[in-house]
Amino acid sequence: MAKVTRDDVARLAGTSTAVVSYVINNGPRPVAPATRERVLAAIKELGYRPDRVAQAMASRRTDLIGMIVPDARQPFFAEMAHAVEQAAAERGKMVLVGNSDYLDEREVHYLRAFLGMRVSGLILVSQGPSETAASEIEAWDARVVLLHRRPDAIDDVAVVTDDVGGAQLATRHLLEHGVSYVACLGGTPNTPSVGDPVSDHVEGWRRAMAEAGRPTEGRLFQAPYNRYDAYEVALTLLAGPDRPPAIVCATDDQAIGVLRAARELRIDVPGELLVAGFDDVKEAGLTDPPLTTVASDRTTMARAAVDLVLDDALRVAGSRRERQKVFPSRLVVRRSCGCS
Repeated sequence: MAKVTRDDVARLAGTSTAVVSYVINNGPRPVAPATRERVLAAIKELGYRPDRVAQAMASRRTDLIGMIVPDARQPFFAEMAHAVEQAAAERGKMVLVGNSDYLDEREVHYLRAFLGMRVSGLILVSQGPSETAASEIEAWDARVVLLHRRPDAIDDVAVVTDDVGGAQLATRHLLEHGVSYVACLGGTPNTPSVGDPVSDHVEGWRRAMAEAGRPTEGRLFQAPYNRYDAYEVALTLLAGPDRPPAIVCATDDQAIGVLRAARELRIDVPGELLVAGFDDVKEAGLTDPPLTTVASDRTTMARAAVDLVLDDALRVAGSRRERQKVFPSRLVVRRSCGCS
């Protein structure tokens, strides 16, 4: 059976091939509603399927957006990737997701792979791209939007949350419950000291403690971001002689690990221990007790990232501050902090 071409569709619809192209690609020129209906009817009748590979070769762009995350198994990154996928679908794009596993070489691997596929742009959730990654982006002249974190190594547009302010909100709230101090479950020794969301959460905790006149020395504890390793750290911390009265965690996954450890040690939350997290993943409302946490509007952030990566007009030159979209954080109060 002969392959149906765009010329066949144009002949049946009584239009030019250019008009057929405008209908298929939703632009760049408008098409009258009646003409659009004729083209769509001809496409359906003939069973025409656009050759996306040929289109990509002609335009040097595909309908794909590459997205690199540290670990899609973590709820926060999974929910962020899903929000980006939905926002991209609204723009007629598809998303390819790669996991860097917090490794520079894997991040570079996916950068090269996605750029080689001629993606329309890249959305990068990076814990600090290497010089090699930054060089790859510059060499390919890639459209890149940094999401969730803005590393110093790449001077490109970014969509981020007010991480410092959010952690201040959570810490202040725990202190308002009358505890003598709030401990912090931060990142690992490999966590960058500047520009990383977890580092900013720790900074927000420090500021709130300083405002209340409470020392922080000896009250910051390192833990991996996932619940399983954070659970192991929490077991040791909570079973020790200097058990803190309250803990603010850099991620919800860490907080979930703390709640599990407290239950295993028969420590009542919130009766004997107050706990707060950061990210407001969906599971936070289903823990026992439900987790008080800090939220940001991931849906709006994802849509902003997709718009920025696709629309050249939005990627205007300017200062670093002007090229960064900062979305506010808000406190989501549940029972783990002692509120009813």
